[in-house]
Amino acid sequence: MSPKVIKVEPLENYQLRLTFSNGEIRRFDVTPYLDKGRFTELQKIEDFQQVKLSFGSIQWPHDQDFSPDTLYLTSQAEEKIVEPQSPTPALQ
Repeated sequence: MSPKVIKVEPLENYQLRLTFSNGEIRRFDVTPYLDKGRFTELQKIEDFQQVKLSFGSIQWPHDQDFSPDTLYLTSQAEEKIVEPQSPTPALQ
């Protein structure tokens, strides 16, 4: 199971900078998906830039999304500068 996305930043050329719960910062290229199904809507840069966090992953307003596994396994490592997020202790 891959770490969850805790921050997303849209970049130029349909790239995303993703910060994961393990502290890794990785770059994900959306370009290979832009000619497939509902992802074609993201060819408009205004739509692409509307990416948001969604339950440990990312999503756009028209329900385009990627799983955390896809994001982590197919992205390229940039750096590791963030402290890993520890799980929230259970409430008693």
